Amino acid sequence: MKLATFIPPGGTSGLTGEVRGSRIVTFNSDSPLLELLRDPDRAPATGPDYALSEVTLLEPIPRPPAIFCVGRNYAEHIAELGSERPDKPLIFLKLPLSSAAPNELVQAPKASQALDYEAELVLVMGEGNQIIGYAVANDLSARDLQRSEKQWARAKGFDGSCPWGPWITTTDELPDALGLRITTHVNNELRQDGNTRSMIFNPREIVDFIAEACTLEPGAIVLTGTPSGVGEAFDPPRYLQPGDTVRVEIEALGVIEHSVL
Repeated sequence: MKLATFIPPGGTSGLTGEVRGSRIVTFNSDSPLLELLRDPDRAPATGPDYALSEVTLLEPIPRPPAIFCVGRNYAEHIAELGSERPDKPLIFLKLPLSSAAPNELVQAPKASQALDYEAELVLVMGEGNQIIGYAVANDLSARDLQRSEKQWARAKGFDGSCPWGPWITTTDELPDALGLRITTHVNNELRQDGNTRSMIFNPREIVDFIAEACTLEPGAIVLTGTPSGVGEAFDPPRYLQPGDTVRVEIEALGVIEHSVL
């Protein structure tokens, strides 16, 4: 099942729906998507339906309770940046206002001149540290701040730095997100081309590691790292510029695409 939060044509507030091919069918319940995900006995969507091309997709869970991220989780990405391979997951956080709609305009924070992209698989958490779904994200990064500051809060957690979606694909449809192709195109140029099978730490290992110290509330999301091909790794670096279009896609999970202000 693919579940989304969206604004219908002419609407002003978000609704929840199930994506079925090129259509999205509204749930009769007014419950937000998170509550629907937590209800194993949820009724199928039977309300009004719309063409996906006519609706505005929002982030599936607006302002998730936590946004955990994993750094250096693909060996080729570690090599391209000359970093050391971690012996355990390298965890950092984004802030609630980092969460953004999948097709929302993005921009670097005022303090940065080096906006970069990172295609990432998203884990969506349910009760009892269980993964209940998957999505696509772009871990936008201010590389100059990341290099100059020991903590990554500003470099990785700035407003709008986590566009994600376009919907949540639940584990009853896709039990395992390993072995999926993950790509980034910038202005139709292929920049990243990896596979989630290449992650150093797999989703279950990442969740168990975080849970040793932190509560993973239902609706929390976990970004699992990026493959090689980021702008920082080119010589000279190829950072995102105003007017660029970034397209991040994961096989079976969908596409998010956004322009840079």
